Amino acid sequence: MNKIFILGILLVSTFITQAQFPGAGRAGGAGRAGGQNVNIGHLYGKIVDKQTNKGIAGVSVQLWGNKFDTVSKQLKQAILKTVITQTNGDFSLEGLSIFGNFKMKLSAVGYKATENTVSFGIKFPAAGTQPDFAAILAAADKDLGNIKLEQDATQLQSVTVTSTSKPLFELGIDRKVFNVDKNLVSTGQTATEIMKSIPSLSVDIDGNVTLRNASPTIFVDGRPTTLTLDQIPADLIDKVEIITNPSAKFDASGGGAGILNIVLKKNKKVGYNGGIRTGVDSRGKFNGGGDLNVRQNKLNFFLSGIYNQRKSIATNLTDRNDFGTKPNQIHQDQKSTTDGYFGFLRGGLDYFVDNRNTISIAANYNKGQFNGEQDQQVDSTFSGVYKSYNLINSNSTSIFKNFGSSLSFKHNFEKNGHNISADLNYNYSTNSNNSLINTQNYYPLSINPTKAAIKQQTLGNGDNKFFTGQIDYENPLTENTKLELGARAAVRDYSNQNNQYFYNQTTGVYDYYSLLSSNYKYTDAVYAAYANISWKAKQFSYQLGLRAESSDYKGNMISATTGKDSTPFKVSYPFSFFPSAFVTYKLTDKQDLQLNYSRRINRPNFFQLIPFIDYSDPLNLSNGNANLKPEFTNSFEVSYNNAYKKNANLLVTAYFKQTDNLITRFQYKDKNPAPQLTTADSVVFNTYINANNSISYGLELTNKMPVTSFWDLTLNVNIYNSKINSTNVSNGASNERVSWFGKMNNSFKLKKGYSIQFSGDYRAKNVLAQGGGGGGRMGGGGGGFYMGGGSQSTAQGYNFPRYSFDLAIRKDWTWKNGQSGSLTISMDDIFRTQLSKTYSESVYFNQISERRRDPQVLRINFSYRFGKFDATLFKRKNTKADQSGGTEMMQGGN
Repeated sequence: MNKIFILGILLVSTFITQAQFPGAGRAGGAGRAGGQNVNIGHLYGKIVDKQTNKGIAGVSVQLWGNKFDTVSKQLKQAILKTVITQTNGDFSLEGLSIFGNFKMKLSAVGYKATENTVSFGIKFPAAGTQPDFAAILAAADKDLGNIKLEQDATQLQSVTVTSTSKPLFELGIDRKVFNVDKNLVSTGQTATEIMKSIPSLSVDIDGNVTLRNASPTIFVDGRPTTLTLDQIPADLIDKVEIITNPSAKFDASGGGAGILNIVLKKNKKVGYNGGIRTGVDSRGKFNGGGDLNVRQNKLNFFLSGIYNQRKSIATNLTDRNDFGTKPNQIHQDQKSTTDGYFGFLRGGLDYFVDNRNTISIAANYNKGQFNGEQDQQVDSTFSGVYKSYNLINSNSTSIFKNFGSSLSFKHNFEKNGHNISADLNYNYSTNSNNSLINTQNYYPLSINPTKAAIKQQTLGNGDNKFFTGQIDYENPLTENTKLELGARAAVRDYSNQNNQYFYNQTTGVYDYYSLLSSNYKYTDAVYAAYANISWKAKQFSYQLGLRAESSDYKGNMISATTGKDSTPFKVSYPFSFFPSAFVTYKLTDKQDLQLNYSRRINRPNFFQLIPFIDYSDPLNLSNGNANLKPEFTNSFEVSYNNAYKKNANLLVTAYFKQTDNLITRFQYKDKNPAPQLTTADSVVFNTYINANNSISYGLELTNKMPVTSFWDLTLNVNIYNSKINSTNVSNGASNERVSWFGKMNNSFKLKKGYSIQFSGDYRAKNVLAQGGGGGGRMGGGGGGFYMGGGSQSTAQGYNFPRYSFDLAIRKDWTWKNGQSGSLTISMDDIFRTQLSKTYSESVYFNQISERRRDPQVLRINFSYRFGKFDATLFKRKNTKADQSGGTEMMQGGN
């Protein structure tokens, strides 16, 4: 009786609302007086397989109805409830309006989606009549019975970790997304090879990546990392996101080059699935690996690993003219070989505490070893007379290890899109190297050495500890307005020891040389907070953001004799503010126009700041500059995006960047501070200074289009002008050049599961970069474990034009039980055209250098996929968590 009495009060209230606001509460939804609606309805039932009549777990049940929109003042179709069926197929929907009709949409992996109209069959009583409250209450609890779903044979056969419907490229206004699974030429390789195929990115012969002629910040899963691109296997990457002009939500460091975010594979389908892969190249090097994912109930577990052998062969020719009172010409002919391996292991789990709380733990371990051998001949000519030549042989062994871990938590509030997340990330890497260099001097046409060989040994090691903690908050204040807040702390501890020894012919042992050795450590800390507000108004979308960051360096040289800290130095940068603004105008459903702006910073690194002399090259000494100021870059972009036909997309972007206090290399001559190393009266010092500024602007066009039903073509062209102004320093000058580069990617999908990918790139003559590239071979500007020179020590110079082409062919198989396999044959630089040639000069020398690395390497790779998406795998009750099977999207770095 109490329930009937309450129901009567609710119905009377509803009748009054209906008289005042006709249409409120009808058509199965929430009316204008949502709180007065009779939301006591209960629908329940069971989803079963049409053939077996057994219950189906993990079915998504969505109930649609009308909902009052406070902006348009009209009723609109919206999702009212969503549940996931239990292990036996049962589902229950409560708190529903008892009036009107609903649409119930059902979807599940391996079944055809269905849509049904349901209702309680209750109508408003006629005016003047007494409603039957008992009958209404009984009808408000309705059993829909068994609802049958039909299996989708086509979908069952194509169930794999990555959906086959993904295109190779997805283009948007704020970012470009490259789906790695569709890139054939990078199979069995590393992230470096992937970058060669991505629009907007340029990769040099050493694997250094630039974005619009500057080095981007590298993220993995939306977070900073100590991994280099050569340490990340291509087969474990799901996609790569390019964010050319990040908002205030992202880290302001890195200057104006933007962010390169590598998203690793992580599957969340119910059941188990996985794969194994193996391959070999024409140099006899093997690669293999596998992955496994298990998802059931409140746990999602993933594990993947890979082992990769690599052999790299490079040649280098250099001709250098040294100016001065005794002109000297040097010709250098060099060949280097690096042979080794690396392994990568990654695992983790997601724990779905309940519908609104998720805890995730992940870790990865990476280890590798590379042995290098280098032979070179250096010919020396003084005043036009060929005087002597040196034969130099070096052998080295380098070992690296990397451990990374993350712990994250996310809480979803009741309102859709309202959430808070927090995570902690810790990365720890170590490296060690041991090299022996033997230098023998000869007179021309003589086979007898002029003197005993100079033998040098280098023993080095270092470690890098990187900790980040951050928190992000999102709140959709209204349907068209969203607020984002966040804070981040990042602390890096770095130490390095490099000891140099020379063989003593008298004693027969290696003597320690303190002037050529170094031992130092530093701590780099950055603290930040941001706020973003975004809203929509008719055809316009707006976003305004502001970020505040501060940082400081603390460094120490460690005494070679006592092993204790000495000569410390500290550089601090107070809080700086970095605004961002985005305005998007939706021209049509397929066309968008956007204007955006951001301010970013590039702080000097430790090696640019350290105020101590490096004597490793006695004729070219190096020292940092503790008075360097950070670079500040203002970036503007105007973008036009047009999805002009099915599977086609045109993106046109005009951009402008201005950088003040440009950090550039600088050379000067001064008195020789170490006469025991060389008899020269004066030597060249290499350091860093703040030049006036640099300006770059350009136009980038990316067009993705289907040429025929089996041929997709993506073209990317970037035309730009780059100007460096360093007239504020002695011997400084302006360096300006208009240049361009282009890329093409052809994908052919043929019959019987065959596909072909043919890609190429061309880079015109361009200004020599001022700093090392980003994420190159084993970290940095082309040196490290793979040997090879970085950027030249000069503000003047250019790169000659270069171009190359890659080719891959793949055969795919799909079997009836849902398993699949593929065989890929690929070759990089198939026409042997990739040649890196540079010209550099200063008041002290000019130099031409050309290098070639790893042309025409053939690779064969096979992969096998398996999976069983069965929600009854562990015979436990399922949760209502996400069953989409998609990989996680980037949460956004801050």
